[in-house]
Amino acid sequence: MGDTLTRDSFLRNLILKLAESLEDVVGPEDAEGYVSIVGAQIGEEINALYKYEKATERFDRQQVAEVLVDLKRRINGDFFIVNINEDEIVLGNRTCPFGASVEGKQSLCMMTSNVFGTIASEHLGYARVHLPETIASGCKECRVVVSLRKGEGPGREYYRVSDE
Repeated sequence: MGDTLTRDSFLRNLILKLAESLEDVVGPEDAEGYVSIVGAQIGEEINALYKYEKATERFDRQQVAEVLVDLKRRINGDFFIVNINEDEIVLGNRTCPFGASVEGKQSLCMMTSNVFGTIASEHLGYARVHLPETIASGCKECRVVVSLRKGEGPGREYYRVSDE
């Protein structure tokens, strides 16, 4: 947990231990499913917060990318925009919000996938999120590809739920 006990370090350690326990008990794939449920719910809440803060119902691609980077910044991630075009948003990350102890707990990457997928699809209609590189899997940085066009490819698909 580190040298200092703070609310943040305690809650981060709690989440890491929950993920580790889930992966040990039900396996990594099922653990991803449980984390996905929570990620989708949190994604909806964060989306509502940003819509309120920006006083708008729909964001364009650039705004979606900026929101994704900003939300991770607010929780101590170090995400940055690699590329934005009509087909995809590509983001990088140098620091996991869960800290260095995230390594080996890939199920927690479903938080990123579901939060990003929920927000992007609600504003742009569709998103497929693929995380080809993650700090949790031992990579130096994360790479997140949010595909905006339906088609074949790796990743999880997300669709707009609201009719607004």
